Amino acid sequence: MIKKQIKYISYLFFSWLFLFIASTSANSTEKKYSFYIDADFSGTKASSLSIQQGINTALAEVDYEINGYTFDVIIKDHRANSLRSKKNLESYLQNKTILAIFSGLHSPPLLSNKAFINNQGILLLDPWAAAGPITRSNQKDNWVFRLSIDDSNAGTYIVKRATEEGFKNLYLLLEDTGWGKSNEQTMSKALNQKGLKVAGISWFNWGLGKNHAKLILRNIKQAGADGILFVGNTPEGKTFSRAMVDLPKSIRLPIRSHWGITGGDFHQVIDKKVRAQLDLQFIQTNFSFLHRKLSKFENSVFDVAKNQNEQINNLADIKAQTGFVHSYDLTKLLIAAIKQVGLTGNRATDKLAIRNALIDLHAPVRGLLKVYDKPFSKYSANNLDGHEALTIDDYTMGYFGDDNEVVLINPARE
Repeated sequence: MIKKQIKYISYLFFSWLFLFIASTSANSTEKKYSFYIDADFSGTKASSLSIQQGINTALAEVDYEINGYTFDVIIKDHRANSLRSKKNLESYLQNKTILAIFSGLHSPPLLSNKAFINNQGILLLDPWAAAGPITRSNQKDNWVFRLSIDDSNAGTYIVKRATEEGFKNLYLLLEDTGWGKSNEQTMSKALNQKGLKVAGISWFNWGLGKNHAKLILRNIKQAGADGILFVGNTPEGKTFSRAMVDLPKSIRLPIRSHWGITGGDFHQVIDKKVRAQLDLQFIQTNFSFLHRKLSKFENSVFDVAKNQNEQINNLADIKAQTGFVHSYDLTKLLIAAIKQVGLTGNRATDKLAIRNALIDLHAPVRGLLKVYDKPFSKYSANNLDGHEALTIDDYTMGYFGDDNEVVLINPARE
């Protein structure tokens, strides 16, 4: 009797062991890829979360599965630090299950590491960072694709809209980074083309104090400026805004800004009472969930976003909508490229095929901003915009409304 019990227990044990090994083996052969988001989830958290939400929404539409492979998203917080970003890029090289990297709001990490990205063949998708050189490569290959504003023409657009308002003496207030420097070139050129001179240029570093900001603003007024073209992110945008409202009304000047201020908590800290004392607009791309009646397709995208993200219950809950819209559309293009060429499980083979497919998408892809018909093309010295999905026709200006929402000014699509 005891021997029979021992035999039965042994039978159960080995049956369980067999099932465990079989299950483990099945899991180990699961077809899976991941995406990194290499962005600032500390200082400009709103922008990075919106990018994450947009990617997840596009993936949720295909149940996180493409060509038999499951996908997920892994967060990498570079904290606006180029060296941290470099480590995340190196981690990509070591982990062969990471297919592509989405970047965040900040341009400096991409500018600092661009040669490394292209030399190492890292498939990099940019849904926000705007510095012009990001997608222009001096290396043999170009692995960076952008669906966002491009500072090669963003400065031109901001100048165009500002001069249409009647500004004649515009002063450049720029952060002292590669992003700021690229805007100095394009904005100065755009003003010159309109027969206007730059009223002056002031550079600032990250983390400047309010007293320093007030001194700069006083000097700008004394230079005879009638408006300010601002290029900076949320922290410095808040500092200059506080400094501006502390000045007498006679010294305050209108600000026409790049969109870096929309990527964090600017709208919460610089609330509507403070904003009522400012004349502030910023560049945007031409879609918002809030600016018009949504189509059936746009409503369906929002429904998926709501089901995927606990933070989203109402349209206004999508903060830093630029990041959501761009990353959603860019992920849709990526999914289309993957479906076009398929997957082998060999990362080197797959990322090269996907890069080539992005350059030559066979069918149009519907996004929130527009329908994309061959948005990318082969990059060369004669085709500098080859890896840019958007054009100046996709831009508009906006401002923060009473409920902290971004209100688009004269959107092209009503």
